[in-house]
Amino acid sequence: MKRIFAMMMVLVLMLVTAAFAEADSDLAYVQANGKLVVGITDFEPMDYKDENGEWIGFDADLAKAFAASLGVEVEFVEIDWDNKIMELDNKSIDVVWNGMTLTEDVQAAMECSNAYANNAQVVIVKADVADQYQTVESVAELTFAVENGSAGEEVIDGLGFANKTEVATQADALMEVAAGTSDAAVIDSLMAAAMVGEGTGYPDLTYTVGLNSEEYGAGFRKGSDLAAALNDFMAAAYADGSMIQIAETYGIQAALIAQ
Repeated sequence: MKRIFAMMMVLVLMLVTAAFAEADSDLAYVQANGKLVVGITDFEPMDYKDENGEWIGFDADLAKAFAASLGVEVEFVEIDWDNKIMELDNKSIDVVWNGMTLTEDVQAAMECSNAYANNAQVVIVKADVADQYQTVESVAELTFAVENGSAGEEVIDGLGFANKTEVATQADALMEVAAGTSDAAVIDSLMAAAMVGEGTGYPDLTYTVGLNSEEYGAGFRKGSDLAAALNDFMAAAYADGSMIQIAETYGIQAALIAQ
């Protein structure tokens, strides 16, 4: 009798342990909800809306494919970039996936995926004055528009550039320069390639100085098992060519990092 009781207690303990493990699993949480909630901003070519109002872009398309691999739907939520960690922690979103630079602060606060694309922060100015701003020293006294809480803001703060205007998005930073309310903006090089210059919405703007080099990744709640699941998914998607095909759709294949 004692042996049977002991075996029953072991079984109960195993079930309780499994239940706690399930409760701690972000993967199980997302699958139980039936959706992966992705925190983004409007950031071409990573996440932006097409003419039908549907979110597309390299990150958006990859997020859709990842959600499908988990057997769930995807939901995109526009967030205030400066509040991304809070949004994760209170479960308003499940992942930040929006051309996010893997800074030390980000990696300390989130469970991050492997890097999947190379990037840099670049200076945007009006094309007719670009020849005056070809070095870091030459742009130091300009007034900059930067996305609040972004890698661009971190870079200019690190360089000691004191004249800045914080805006909600990188697209807003471009609008500041186009309107002449700021001399320059600092944005991601991948966005710059898609958004400024001939044939874009900002033909009179151009990018000049590269201020750094960096890598993109996605960020989950600290300790989340979804990061490992995404790494496995990206490795398979890179190997079968589907990840490369998505990158080619948005012209960023040269920036893609092998998985």
